[in-house]
Amino acid sequence: MPIDPYILLLLGTVGLAALLPARGTGADVASGASTAAIAFLFFLYGARLSTREAVEGLKHWRLHVTVLACTFVVFPLLGLAVRGLEPVLLTHNLYTGLLFLTLVPSTIQSSIAFTSMARGNVPAAICAGSFSSLVGIVVTPLLAAALLGNSGGGFSADSLVKIVLQLLVPFLAGQVLRRWIGGFITRHKKVLGYVDRGSILLVVYTAFSEGMVQGIWHQVSAVRLAGLLAVEAVLLAVMLTLTWYGGRALGFHREDRIAIQFAGSKKSLASGLPMASVLFGAHASLAVLPLMLFHQMQLMVCAVIAKRRAHDPEEATTPVRPVAASRIAVGTAPRSD
Repeated sequence: MPIDPYILLLLGTVGLAALLPARGTGADVASGASTAAIAFLFFLYGARLSTREAVEGLKHWRLHVTVLACTFVVFPLLGLAVRGLEPVLLTHNLYTGLLFLTLVPSTIQSSIAFTSMARGNVPAAICAGSFSSLVGIVVTPLLAAALLGNSGGGFSADSLVKIVLQLLVPFLAGQVLRRWIGGFITRHKKVLGYVDRGSILLVVYTAFSEGMVQGIWHQVSAVRLAGLLAVEAVLLAVMLTLTWYGGRALGFHREDRIAIQFAGSKKSLASGLPMASVLFGAHASLAVLPLMLFHQMQLMVCAVIAKRRAHDPEEATTPVRPVAASRIAVGTAPRSD
C-alpha cells in the first residue's frame, strides 16, 4: 500500500524540528508566521466553499446528518470509551491527542476521491465533507472545551477566543469575499494547494519545535506508540463497520452508503493541525501525533476498501440525486485533508 507523499513531508518536518527546533527570536517569528498561516488557510477554505451550492446540497439532508452524527457524536463517544486504557496503554498526553482526534471534522478531498473510486455518490461526499468542515469550526472547539477541559495543557475560554479570531473570522471573510475572488481561487487552485500544504508544514514545525524545547518527547516510548497504533486501528475498524452496516440499517442505497462510509469514518489533518496548534500551544506536538498517524492509516485502509467496492457486483439502484450539488468542483476542496 502506498504511503502518502505528504505524510513523508510531515515526517521530514518533524525530523527538522527535532534536529533544529526554533528557539528564542526564531521561535517568536515561527509562532507569528504560523498564526498568520492558520488564518490564511481558513480564509481560503471560506473562499472555496460555495454557500449557494452547499445549501442546495442540503436536499439530501438525511445522509449529511448521518455523516455529522458519525463525526461529532459516535467518534467522540468512542474516544471517551478509550479512557479506560489510560495510563496502562496510553499516557495522558497521548490519550488527550487521541480524544482530540475524535473531535475534528471529516476530510473533503480524500473522501471524494475514495467515493469516486468505489462508484459511490460523489456529490453527496462533496457536500458531506464541506458541511463537516464548516460545522467543525464551531463544534470542535466546543467539544474540546467540554471533553478536554484543561487537560490539553491550557485549554480555556481564551482558546475559544483564539479559535474565533484565527479560524472563524477568516473563514467568514473568505465567504464574504468569495463573490469577488472566487474566480481567482478557482484559476489558481493548484498554486494555492501548495500554499495550503506549506502552511500546514509550518504549523507542524512550530508545534514540534515547541515540544522539543519543552522536552515533552521524553514522555513517549516505542511501546506507547505501538499501543497508540493498535488503538487507532481498532477505532478505524469500528467506524468503517458502523458507517457501512449502519447505512444499510438506515435504508440508504449502495452509493449513499459508500459516501457515508468514507466521509463518516475519516478525520481531517488539514483542519485538525491548525486547531490543535491554537488549542494546545506548546503541547500541540503530542496532541497532533495521533491525528498524523490516523491520517496515514485511514488513507491506506480506505484505498484498499475503495478498490474492492469498485468491483462490487451489486448494482446501484439509487435514484437521481439533485444535480446542483454535482456542480461543486472537486478541485475547490482543500487539497491536504
